[in-house]
Amino acid sequence: MFDPVCPTDLTPFRVGDKWAGMIIRCLEGGPRRFSELRVPLRGVTAKVLTQSLRALERDGFVVRTVRSAPARHVEYELTALGRSLIGPLDAACAWAREHWEELLEAREAGSATAGDG
Repeated sequence: MFDPVCPTDLTPFRVGDKWAGMIIRCLEGGPRRFSELRVPLRGVTAKVLTQSLRALERDGFVVRTVRSAPARHVEYELTALGRSLIGPLDAACAWAREHWEELLEAREAGSATAGDG
């Protein structure tokens, strides 16, 4: 999922936007700061990551907590609802791995015909 050559939009469904599934994966191990999320999600801009986190928070999948000690910082964590998405994400990733070649062939065929119209 985090491989730069992997077209993550080949997964069969999305929660929220392009980055939401990967954010959920990043938060699977526990709370993380914004800067910690930027490391594995190196392809996302700060603006888009902020928008994605806000959407996930709005939809009840992520909770944002402001910590004041020892230094002020913000952490993001999955809610119980967000955690409930891990199983479906696992299934979607397994499906995508099983059908990888077919998905890539369909994508390439679609790209080739898109220029014909």
